[in-house]
Amino acid sequence: MKYTEFEIISQYFHRDKKKYFNEIKGIGDDSALIKIPKNDILAISTDTLVEGTHFLKSISPTDLAYKTIAVNLSDLAAMGANPKWITLSITMPKSDSLWLQKFSNSFFKTLNKYNMRLIGGDTNCGPLSITLSVYGLIKKKTTLLRSNANIGDLIYVTGTLGESAAGLFLLKKKIFIKNSSIRNHLIKKHLNPIPRICEGRALGKIANAAIDISDGLVSDLGHILKSSQCGANINLNTLPISNILINNFQRKYCLDWALHAGEDYELCFTIPKKNIKKLNVIKKNFSVDFTCIGYITPIEHGFNLFRNKNKILFKKKGFNHFD
Repeated sequence: MKYTEFEIISQYFHRDKKKYFNEIKGIGDDSALIKIPKNDILAISTDTLVEGTHFLKSISPTDLAYKTIAVNLSDLAAMGANPKWITLSITMPKSDSLWLQKFSNSFFKTLNKYNMRLIGGDTNCGPLSITLSVYGLIKKKTTLLRSNANIGDLIYVTGTLGESAAGLFLLKKKIFIKNSSIRNHLIKKHLNPIPRICEGRALGKIANAAIDISDGLVSDLGHILKSSQCGANINLNTLPISNILINNFQRKYCLDWALHAGEDYELCFTIPKKNIKKLNVIKKNFSVDFTCIGYITPIEHGFNLFRNKNKILFKKKGFNHFD
């Protein structure tokens, strides 16, 4: 069945007509109206995902809906924000009712999981692309910025690195694994990343700087170093690479994926040594690991990688939309 723009919105995306937390007006007018609570800061992030650049043509609408939200929420997590609202602009080559039903069902299921509200957006005809804007709230004095790292801070990452890249290579058939459970695990890590929302909010009280790992650890940590005017020493021996990767692929590939491939959507953050005890207390509330991989140095020392105390030469590459 072919739908008009407004029929698509009405049929698939205007599901909950009740007003929620500080919502004056949601879907149904020229703009959404939101009242920001006193002592809160509004965090806003916008991201566009384009078929062939950010996701494969073969991706299911269910996985696509989840991932578009998850990768945007990862940006809020890196700021220590609590997600509240979202807008969706979707461009499609045609109004496919079955695709729209699967996409919208997954979209609202994910919104419900993170207690979020769709408050507006747009639909267009053209090559498949999706633009989301996410809005979250942060209590004052708990905001995480890239520019707040200090010399002597310890550098941590959440979770493990590199599995998303392996999952993408499996989908592209550039690598092969016989074990179906391992294969499915790695593909799921790529298609269904977990935004570290709760971890980011907890870290807002004790960390100095943070960023989510979307373009690769080296590239994203580099943004912190540039913004904070600092250097860093990273110990590759402590890099959190899962046993699944280590047991199934050559070490050099695992290391390259962990350092440069991106789309893990884990958090990389810096924390003063005086807050390590507080971090150890926080860690007990989460199932994900927090791994120290190095420390912040003066800018003149540069960005260095070490393995077995030997300095490793590397290129500061990462994902680039215009490569």
